[in-house]
Amino acid sequence: MTATLDWLGCATFRLTTSNLVIFLDAYIDRVPSATPVGITVDEIDRADWIVVGHSHFDHLYGAERIARKTGATVIGSYESVRIMEAQGVPLAQLMPVAGGEKVRLSDEVTVDAYPSQHSCVWSHRQMPEADAVCLGDLGVIYQEQQARLQELWKYLGSAGDEVVAHLKASAQGALGDGGALLYLFDTPEGSLLYQDTSGHWSGILRNLRPDVAILAAAGRGNIDGEPIQGSLAQFVARQADMLRPRRVVLSHHDDWLPGFSRAVDTAPIRAELAKWAPRTELLEMGYLQASPIFAEL
Repeated sequence: MTATLDWLGCATFRLTTSNLVIFLDAYIDRVPSATPVGITVDEIDRADWIVVGHSHFDHLYGAERIARKTGATVIGSYESVRIMEAQGVPLAQLMPVAGGEKVRLSDEVTVDAYPSQHSCVWSHRQMPEADAVCLGDLGVIYQEQQARLQELWKYLGSAGDEVVAHLKASAQGALGDGGALLYLFDTPEGSLLYQDTSGHWSGILRNLRPDVAILAAAGRGNIDGEPIQGSLAQFVARQADMLRPRRVVLSHHDDWLPGFSRAVDTAPIRAELAKWAPRTELLEMGYLQASPIFAEL
């Protein structure tokens, strides 16, 4: 069975491999003004696993309904698991990880969890352009970051009735991001790295060698706890340089929440990849394309 990857908008993907259906995040149902992805959570009738990068609503919202309907097991941070239990997912379907665990998904497929970092969302309101060079904000203490995040939430609350209604509907009581995680899947056809927010620990990333890497391309990159001094395009390309994958797929780069997000221009990312990782192919995916992700590698 050829492994395929569907992009379902934002940072959500569906990986089909070795007779498994694995959701990477679960945020599919979004505001009506966002471009429809072609499927809703209620239309999903099969999932074996749901692997969640962190606990924010634009990643976790929907996992509870998919898990309850399909019996899928949810892998995520302890905060994500706490939320899923509160949302009525049985404990037998919940598997908390913190990084360092290897989980067997089937006889042929495993996934390793690694600690990661969330993008520096506290450093901006609207998402910067991919080639916008961002400087400063170094050494900002945690309390100040949290204060800035509160200002961001106030800003989102003024983004119009549609956004406010969606934020209320998708609110799950998350205490922050729950600790961002990075995942590396090993399948019979190849290995796949999954990242759902623009951040990393360099010491972890540089020792991984996936065949394909899904890299988040939104916001301001976080490198070892500090915001990148440069652009989003440079951040993505430098990650590719460390990982050396044969193929890169972008995530979180569509206009998933109009008024806050923006559709990322991928041309600057492609240009930076050509400089930093010239042997890496950038595969640009549309929604629900069922791309044979390891083909011709």
